[in-house]
Amino acid sequence: MPVSDPIFFIDHGTGVVIGETCEIGNRVKLFHGVTLGARSFQKDETGEIIKGVKRHPKVEDDVTIYPNGIILGGDTVIGARSTIGANVFLMKSIPPDTLLARGEQVQQRMDKKLKKSKSTITVQVSKDEIDFII
Repeated sequence: MPVSDPIFFIDHGTGVVIGETCEIGNRVKLFHGVTLGARSFQKDETGEIIKGVKRHPKVEDDVTIYPNGIILGGDTVIGARSTIGANVFLMKSIPPDTLLARGEQVQQRMDKKLKKSKSTITVQVSKDEIDFII
């Protein structure tokens, strides 16, 4: 049954982790392998874990997080209408309308039979295309 305005969408949900104190806005899309997790547990003076403390990020409205994005921390806020690229590791807040992607990536094409490299491709994302490169 189609949903005209989904509040929250997980595409290929394998491996998605959403921490208990995470806040997720409307029309958020998460892809496989995304983690919205905690950096650590706060402890009291006796070393016991303090329950009920915000440990997980806030994801505002209309955010998309592509595969294997890892966002950690209770103070971390992903601003509305932002896009987090695949394989991004983030422990800081980003403002609304941000496109965050990994920097240079090297891809190698192999000949499976010979087990030798045929070519190496370096993929660079232009600074004109994104707001932050990590």
